[in-house]
Amino acid sequence: MTINHFLSTFAGLPVVAADDEKSPGDPGAVAWRIDMDYDPEPGAFAAAVEQLLERTGPAGPTALIIGEWGEANDTPFPIDLLIGNAERLSGLRSLFIGEMSFEQCEISWIQQTDLTPILETFPQLERLWVRGSQDLAFQKQVRHEGLRELVLQSGGLPASVVQSVATWDVPNLRRLELWLGVDNYGGDATVDDLAPFLSGRSLPSLTSLGLRNSEIADQVAAAVAAAPVVARLTHLDLSMGTLGDAGGEALLAGQPLTHLQVLNLSHHFMSPELAERLADELPDVAVDISDPQTEEEWGRYTAVSE
Repeated sequence: MTINHFLSTFAGLPVVAADDEKSPGDPGAVAWRIDMDYDPEPGAFAAAVEQLLERTGPAGPTALIIGEWGEANDTPFPIDLLIGNAERLSGLRSLFIGEMSFEQCEISWIQQTDLTPILETFPQLERLWVRGSQDLAFQKQVRHEGLRELVLQSGGLPASVVQSVATWDVPNLRRLELWLGVDNYGGDATVDDLAPFLSGRSLPSLTSLGLRNSEIADQVAAAVAAAPVVARLTHLDLSMGTLGDAGGEALLAGQPLTHLQVLNLSHHFMSPELAERLADELPDVAVDISDPQTEEEWGRYTAVSE
């Protein structure tokens, strides 16, 4: 699978291109998207940010999506443009950094940076999504009371990032989604690195957990099957990975999952019989066992890697 489409809504708001000349009426009622050509004129991204800030008023946008900022495969995300305009972004609640298609930049080529200053500068931020993990970093022991949702999309999420996030004090985080990816693209996190999340102690408000796109999906499923945090989840997402019969059996043999609203296991390598058994044994849960894969020709693979 490749990522070849863009969000039409973000944070519950319709997405509007920043250079769309049509007025949306209330600038805070849409999610604005800034996107550059691969090789823009020098200063073009900074000019686009300035234009959007002028357009959205003194508090800036409520929700902001940043796509290609110009040669993202070679140039780290220019974080200083947001940090330096913090006073003009006081209304920012939702931020997605790096929403690019594979035609713009493969997910594992996107150059990120240490994004800790985003959390330090915007205490009012409620939603942070990031795509790409090349040089992505966060510091440990971050405290952020506003954050409700953290989504890190990657073809390979470094263990250092997982370990840092596991130390955060984010008492109001309700949704955590990690695309763990493959070791070949930097995804070297282990089940042990996930232990702080699975214990339930570090994220007291968590109700939605996604451990997606993982080449160690069977190991993750076995850990999840006995994880204390599961008892208070409404949504559990183990999709896009290499989940096979061993992982499916572990989920069936583990703690009850009947309290879940959603169990997403799509893009899996389970046998049809076991997949159907999971759905049958959880009749009141929306179990997604779509997109079954076979490993005869290519072995097991995650939905997104390069």
